[in-house]
Amino acid sequence: MGVDSGLPDFRGPEGFWRAYPPYRRLGLRFEEIADPEHFDADPELAWGFYGHRLALYRRTVPHAGFAVLRRWADRWPTQVFTSNVDGAFQVAGFADDDVVECHGAIGTLQCTAPCHEGTWPADDVDVVIDEDTMRARPPLPTCPRCGRVARPNILMFGDGAWVPGHHGERTAAHRAWLRSLAAARLVVVELGAGTAVPTVRRHAELASAASGALIRINVREPEIRHGRGVSLASGARATLEAIDAALPAP
Repeated sequence: MGVDSGLPDFRGPEGFWRAYPPYRRLGLRFEEIADPEHFDADPELAWGFYGHRLALYRRTVPHAGFAVLRRWADRWPTQVFTSNVDGAFQVAGFADDDVVECHGAIGTLQCTAPCHEGTWPADDVDVVIDEDTMRARPPLPTCPRCGRVARPNILMFGDGAWVPGHHGERTAAHRAWLRSLAAARLVVVELGAGTAVPTVRRHAELASAASGALIRINVREPEIRHGRGVSLASGARATLEAIDAALPAP
């Protein structure tokens, strides 16, 4: 979904390094820079990456495929379960309560310790980045309680300090919503969920197990086991628009 809005594709080191050449010089892969330990060991390096992403996501306009999903949500009870951290579904008009961000969101912050279980908006955060080195310039965001460096409320690789906060509450509410449905009538539309971090892919398979109505839209990894659904090896925006055009009018 994000790539069709013009966001970089981080799959594989080459894709990541094309988006961020300074990390090629440092030999850092996405999995290595997206490590919470950097916020303690080298916070300017850590905030260089996440500050740049925060600014990028703020100026990114969700593509027309999001509008298709919003129209479907007006016709049928709909919820979003996403590992994207960019907040694009809310920008596109989905209510916060209808979006489960299973890996957190870059638009909220938490303490790096953490000294408490709370999170707070990053609305006032404006990190200055030296784009030649991808390092942030002080001052950096800090925790309002203890004064330590703050970090995005995102579940990173090897992360034992992530604060689930309202994300955990929404996940519980989402699972209750699924249980309340007539499962045989549930349709799951999965968009770009890969196998490297399979959180969304597994959730889609489990949620659609009773109905067998899984539509997997994935350019690289569209396969569905045991034929339990429909696989489409294509991009998100174009495929959503094509499906929408084929649906009967409301």
